[in-house]
Amino acid sequence: MIILSLVLVVGVGFVMKKNVKKIYILGDSTVANYALEEDYQKKRFPQMGWGQVFQDFMQSDSLRNVPFLSHQETVIVDDRAKGGRSTRTFFQEGRWRKVYDQLNKGDVVLMQFGHNDQSVQKVLRYVNVEGYKEFLRLYISQTLQKGAFPILITPVNRNYPWIDGKLVSCHGEYPNAVKSVAKEFGIPCIDLTNLSLAHFTDKGQEYVSSKYFMNLAADKFEAYPKGIEDNTHFQVEGAYAVAQLVFNEFKQIRMDTNKGILLY
Repeated sequence: MIILSLVLVVGVGFVMKKNVKKIYILGDSTVANYALEEDYQKKRFPQMGWGQVFQDFMQSDSLRNVPFLSHQETVIVDDRAKGGRSTRTFFQEGRWRKVYDQLNKGDVVLMQFGHNDQSVQKVLRYVNVEGYKEFLRLYISQTLQKGAFPILITPVNRNYPWIDGKLVSCHGEYPNAVKSVAKEFGIPCIDLTNLSLAHFTDKGQEYVSSKYFMNLAADKFEAYPKGIEDNTHFQVEGAYAVAQLVFNEFKQIRMDTNKGILLY
């Protein structure tokens, strides 16, 4: 009986492990999980990256609507994004190595860079478009080597510039660079740049400025006693709105079981 019980326990453990998938997120401050920082409530809240809330979309009833995840019992989001990082600095600091070493077959790697790559005035972050593409190719190639699934995401737009009531892209050629690399590898690419432009425009400048982005009045939050005007980073509602845009696109991604690849 004891031996049989041990066999059953080991068997159940194996099944549970088999049905767990991890989603790693690479990126910058617009994706980062600030709750991992010390004294988050006092020093950062309500700032949130959209990756910080992405786990909330990984519930069993929601996963049934995502073809390539519908068979999973558990999906764990591991957000490794960090503020101020470009494709190059994320690699140079060893952040990608830590993900790569833990990456297992069947895991998913989401990548959303661009905000810092295009910061020409910040030479320690800046990566030109061709270099940007090369680092994306590196991340994708090594993800595929591990039997994991890369998904590229174009950079979410900032809350500017607004022209005649419509938000316009501020990312130059970087979104197209992401799309071209995804096409090279035949992997999914979520066009978050255009998705966010359309969604923010639909909501209107006044709404997204006050509800989505970090434009806060004085004395409203402990972390910002003097208030703040920030049209790059999200507060709670903005983080959830962007995460919802990404999750909606997840529903369009499916698994080609014959080729073992994701299609979009």
